[in-house]
Amino acid sequence: MKWNPVYRRELTVNSRSVRLAAILLVFDSILAVAALFNMYSVVGQVKVTAEIQYSRFLELYTFVSSIEFIMLMFIMPALTASSVSGEREKQTLELMLTTTMKPREIILGKLFSALTMMLLLAVSALPIQSLVFVYGGITITDMAMLFVCHGIVAAFTGGIGMFYSSLFKRSTIATVCAYATIVLLAAGTYAVNVFAYRMDMNELNSYLNALNASVRQPSSGGFIYLLLLNPAITFLAVITRQAGSGNVRLAFEQWFGAQPDNAVTANWIPVSLLLQLLAAVVLIAAAVHTITPVHQGKKGSKKTGVKRLREYIRNERRRAC
Repeated sequence: MKWNPVYRRELTVNSRSVRLAAILLVFDSILAVAALFNMYSVVGQVKVTAEIQYSRFLELYTFVSSIEFIMLMFIMPALTASSVSGEREKQTLELMLTTTMKPREIILGKLFSALTMMLLLAVSALPIQSLVFVYGGITITDMAMLFVCHGIVAAFTGGIGMFYSSLFKRSTIATVCAYATIVLLAAGTYAVNVFAYRMDMNELNSYLNALNASVRQPSSGGFIYLLLLNPAITFLAVITRQAGSGNVRLAFEQWFGAQPDNAVTANWIPVSLLLQLLAAVVLIAAAVHTITPVHQGKKGSKKTGVKRLREYIRNERRRAC
């Protein structure tokens, strides 16, 4: 089996980096302190009331999962948004494209290296998350579903970062655009639904005051489907089903009013994850297309790697002069 050379290089550099060890230390320390504090409070309550609140262990599971998700949302764009643009800034991207590597291998190698780091963080948190198994409430299937959710969200946010990194020449611009897009998806779609729900509620209240009658329940309408691309809402739906009320639709009705009863709302989590996975594939394909050099010759044939390398060296000499 032939390894992706970009992935192997990134994996080697990250494994030897002090930054990775520092991130793991800080991340696991925060989770360990939270777990110990939670266990200490449970034991203290048992000494006073002789009762064990099993919900506290579910709260610990929710807390650890939320910390993982927040770090995933903030770290993945930072890792991927500077991957291709960083090679441009170092003027090594053209050299990589003149080798036998395909643009697809470059993009996937950079993306998989970031996903591997996120996987390492998730695996390092497993011992703390597994404390919930002591008293039950969460099954292995639930934890596997959470891992699938984290993996797809990581691929989605990483795809956003890779797209902007391949589109812009500066890492700063790519990072800003990646974070802006994620904030727009997470907070923007939520704000649109809340605004639509409030407007519909005000309109219905005015109508009720005028007619003194009962009509339908207020809702955000069709804007609810925008939340299918919201990673935060998808994560909240998974946590609600596992450690909350268990009814995702009821939770949505409390936030955004009455919801339509159809196949999408009944299967919100799988539909949302599938759409985000498809969006990640599209973004990665767009990133590959963006960095693919297509130079047409006189007869319409693509230039070979040797010719591109000669052009690159010639341009560098001109810049030096």
